[in-house]
Amino acid sequence: MADIDPMIHQDGLPGSEATLEPKPDWAPRYPGSGRLAGKVAIVTGADSGIGRAVAALYAREGADVAVLYLCEHEDAAKTVEIVESEGRLAIAIAGDVGDKDWCDAAVEQVIGAFGRLDILVNNAGEQHPDKDIVDITEDQLRRTFQTNIFGMFFLTQAARPHLKSGAAIVNCTSVTMYQGSKELLDYSSTKGAITAFTRSLSENLVEHGIRVNAVAPGPIWTPLNPSGGASPEKLEGFGETTPMGRPGQPNEVAPAFLFLACADSSYMSGQVLHPNGGTIVNG
Repeated sequence: MADIDPMIHQDGLPGSEATLEPKPDWAPRYPGSGRLAGKVAIVTGADSGIGRAVAALYAREGADVAVLYLCEHEDAAKTVEIVESEGRLAIAIAGDVGDKDWCDAAVEQVIGAFGRLDILVNNAGEQHPDKDIVDITEDQLRRTFQTNIFGMFFLTQAARPHLKSGAAIVNCTSVTMYQGSKELLDYSSTKGAITAFTRSLSENLVEHGIRVNAVAPGPIWTPLNPSGGASPEKLEGFGETTPMGRPGQPNEVAPAFLFLACADSSYMSGQVLHPNGGTIVNG
């Protein structure tokens, strides 16, 4: 694989939530009920957007959270502060999920800090809009697959020895896997791979009492799109083509990740939930 520096993104990705206006809504909408009491969760891409909202909701429900992120240190520190404000423990670990050695080291750091691992949320991802397939460079293609699907394999491989019966893995796929996206050819392709990975990993782990599911968000207001993940034309009407006529907020997606991580979904594995503003995808 080409040696691509994950810390350098000419388009500004992954983007800073601290500087984004208007701010995404990450705050949990209701009091906790202890559904994740005593659990430890890894959430990738937890510095901002959907990952931050998931970390906040998991903490409210009683989980300690490892905040894994690429390089937005200010945002990650804020997420740690949010988790701790809920009375839970948090650590932040910066690095590239597309680097297998880093994934191994990150999981060991989590085990060293908390002594266990119950929930793995593979949420980190990147996208780069291109109007024509010939505009997608080899480096971009490799980078997108390295982050979005290779990273899920690497982190799941690192986490697997620590996941016991009752553990849960929740992956983030996308509505683009079902609808396609003419400007996100490489990104939507990785999301198709993630859905297949989710279903296959479920079959592989279900006999061990480990459930694997996924969430396929529609257009959600996070730093990813305005920081270079969407074209200016798409940003102008972002989310307006959904039946609800608006983009979603991260705290409208996080409850799907909570449901799939807790015992409420104890008879579900290999499934995908669709918080997408009412778009029917039949999958």
